[in-house]
Order: sequence, then structure tokens, then C-alpha cells
Amino acid sequence: MSYVLSGKRPISDGTRQRVRASIEQLGYQPHAGARALASSRSRIIALMVPLRTDMYVPVMLDIAVAVATTARAHGYDVLLLTGEEGPSALRRVTGSGLAEAVILMDVQLHDERLAVLRTAGPPAVLVGLPADPSGLSCVDLDFAAAGALCVDHLAALGHREIAVVGESPGVYARHTGFAERTLRGLRQRAERLGVGLLHRACEGSHDAVARVLARILDERPGVSAFVVQNETAVEPLLALLRRTGRAVPEDVSVVAVCPEAVAAQASVPLTSVAIPAQELGRRAVERLVARLADPAARTGTELLTPVLTVRESSGPPPRPLGIPL
Repeated sequence: MSYVLSGKRPISDGTRQRVRASIEQLGYQPHAGARALASSRSRIIALMVPLRTDMYVPVMLDIAVAVATTARAHGYDVLLLTGEEGPSALRRVTGSGLAEAVILMDVQLHDERLAVLRTAGPPAVLVGLPADPSGLSCVDLDFAAAGALCVDHLAALGHREIAVVGESPGVYARHTGFAERTLRGLRQRAERLGVGLLHRACEGSHDAVARVLARILDERPGVSAFVVQNETAVEPLLALLRRTGRAVPEDVSVVAVCPEAVAAQASVPLTSVAIPAQELGRRAVERLVARLADPAARTGTELLTPVLTVRESSGPPPRPLGIPL
């Protein structure tokens, strides 16, 4: 049986078919520990995905599911690490030989885990982009371009004052890559187009959104459009705009950077740039498998091109009173 499973020795087709039939009938599964000892490979990928309270967990889990599914298709299992131990967890897992490769998520611009990878770390792929990606293999959405797309769309409709309802303050305090890069794209494009832009970090609760909205309207009463990068703030914002007598999109437009399902199922279907969570997970595994097969495989950064889908939440700004149609 071992020769059939390992392919280390030639076996006749008849014998191979009989062994395979017996394996299927008995439901036999090779012992993972024994296989690892025999081959010096664990066939396990460690997925580091800290589940923080200020992050939108469904997106993280969508990526994790795609990683697990794709890894299994390539003959690997996934060890999920959800704690916030950082470098110590990476050293523990890789030093023990439990996992032969790593995928890192929730990447910060100056992530402490990267020093481990750059010294004696295992093959690794980042779902995210640090400030210095040199020598690393990274895959992510081009969040800077996503921010620019949102401003382009609203400016083309005629909006001159845009407010950004961002992630929770902790996300920016950690300098989490996707949030920082989106904000940079928003600001650079707004400056280039001469559009006013105000950004406010925001917790996702109804009360927190209410406070941020009141502050925005007080500071920038001329705001006619919102960009939201905070999935939990979407519905509270739409409800509060209705409560203050602002119809979407007749009085104010709303554009989001969020998963497709969040945008499409909102109380007002949102114009949005989708986060391709499953595609990111799949590509991360395929990059890692390529590196495991060939340690000399090219590293580098792969940024997926963002796509803006127009729905019901965006339109021209209201015409000032006294201006004829």
C-alpha cells in the first residue's frame, strides 16, 4: 500500500487499482505524523489571522476559508492561528517544524513579524502590503487605487466636499496597511482634483456613528457625499441620514469600500469597490505552493485591480437653491 500512495516504486496498473479500491472501501487515511516523519514535510500551512474586535471578522473568515479550500486542493492542511502573539507565535510554529510555510494576514505597515521572515523564516506570503515589501511575497487589493476610484466617481458626479467614515481608531493606531493605503489614495486623488476631503475614524456602533456624523456635519456643512470604509458603520449611517432628512442619493451620496454582499444588501444598495476576499485567499495559497515547489520562485507584490460598481446610492449633488434646472 505504501508504494501505491508514495509512488516511490513502479506498481502494475492492476495492483494499483486493487489497492485504491481497498483504500476507498476501508476509508483509510494516511497518518499525517508518520508521513511528516518519513518525508520531513508536514504538509501544513500556518495561517496567522489575528481576530481583533475592531476588525470586520467576516472578511477575514472569507479569506481563511478560501485559503483552507485551496490548500486542501493542493494537498495541504491549514493551521489557524487567531491570537495576537505576533513574532513569538511565528517563531514557535516555524521553529517546531509544525508548519512548513506561513500566510500572514492583518498586515501592518511596520509589522513586527516581518523581521522573523527576513532572517530565518519559512516560505511565506502576506495577504496585505507593508511599507517595505522588498524581499517578500505579497498579494492584496490595490487599496490606494480603490480610494482614488471612489473620489473619481464622486467628483465626476459634481461633488466638491467629501467626508470619509473610516475604520475604528485602533486600526489606524496600528497603521494597518489596507486602511492607511485607502486613506492615502483618497487624499491624493482629492488633492489632485481640488476636492475637499475630511476623514474621521469611527467605531461601528450606532451611537459612535451618530457622534461622527454630527461632528462631520458641524465641521463641513457643505458635505454632499460620504465614502465609508467600515462595514459595521454602513447601516447606522444610512439610518441616521434618513433621520436627519437627507435622502440617498438625492441629498447625499454614499460610496463604500466593502464586500460585495454588504453593498448589494444594504437598505440602499451601495455604489462600492468590492473586497475580493476569496480571490485573495486563493492567490496567496497558489503563490505559496509555487514557492514550496521551487524555493527560487519569484517573490514580489501582486495588487488586484479594484472595480467600482455603481448602484443606487450615488448621484449628482443637490442643486443649490435659486439655480435654475
